[in-house]
Amino acid sequence: MHIEVAGKGPPLVLLHGWALHGGVFAPLVERLADRIEFHLVDLPGHGYSRDVPLPLVLDACIDEIAARTPPAAWLGWSLGGLFALKAAATCPQVRGLVMLAATPRFVVGDDWPHAVERSVFAQFGHDLQNDYRGTLDRFLALDTLGSEHARAELRSLKQTLFARGEPAPSVLQQGLRLLERSDLRQQAAALAIPNLWISGRRDRLVPAAGVAAAAMLAPDAEHLDIAGGGHAPFIGHAGLVADKIAAFVSGLAGAA
Repeated sequence: MHIEVAGKGPPLVLLHGWALHGGVFAPLVERLADRIEFHLVDLPGHGYSRDVPLPLVLDACIDEIAARTPPAAWLGWSLGGLFALKAAATCPQVRGLVMLAATPRFVVGDDWPHAVERSVFAQFGHDLQNDYRGTLDRFLALDTLGSEHARAELRSLKQTLFARGEPAPSVLQQGLRLLERSDLRQQAAALAIPNLWISGRRDRLVPAAGVAAAAMLAPDAEHLDIAGGGHAPFIGHAGLVADKIAAFVSGLAGAA
């Protein structure tokens, strides 16, 4: 699995969203490389890890990443949040958790209304088989829909999407199944480390109300809601997100 190291300071492991790769976090690296040592993961099937045989499943990926990174805070954006949250609940070397436009459960349920319908991921899976590139374009549009900086965010994501090659279609299907079937609310409620939840109030994929509800489940949680933010606030509101992450990681280092 490809893991790029950049910057200097307290370590932070970053896990990207569906169909992207570690390069998507460039706006954070540019702002914080003098304060944070980034460990930028390309999950299996994505980016420079496209041909890695490891399946895109939580436990196996977490074990591999933990074996190759130092004790650190972990940050997960969107799909990456499932890996980061599971690691934070089960892996002793995870010292803090940042959930960026991510929740323990991405689909609605009787007791979890602030999410998307299960059919959304099923439809993306069906469309991938018939129109691979068009489906990815539509997903990126959904990532940025509603944000006050939607055009700039969409342009950035499109430039990033294939910068390290095309993600493997079979792994994209695995990722959709993870988003559709995972429910890590019990793990969130059992967290024993500091955790920060960041939402975009205009996010159409992971509603801010769902992020707020997840933060209420977790002990020792902090929640930042970005008023004009969509699903990729670390692009459109990079300065605000970077400052919050820097303060959180610095606080962990000071408490160590």
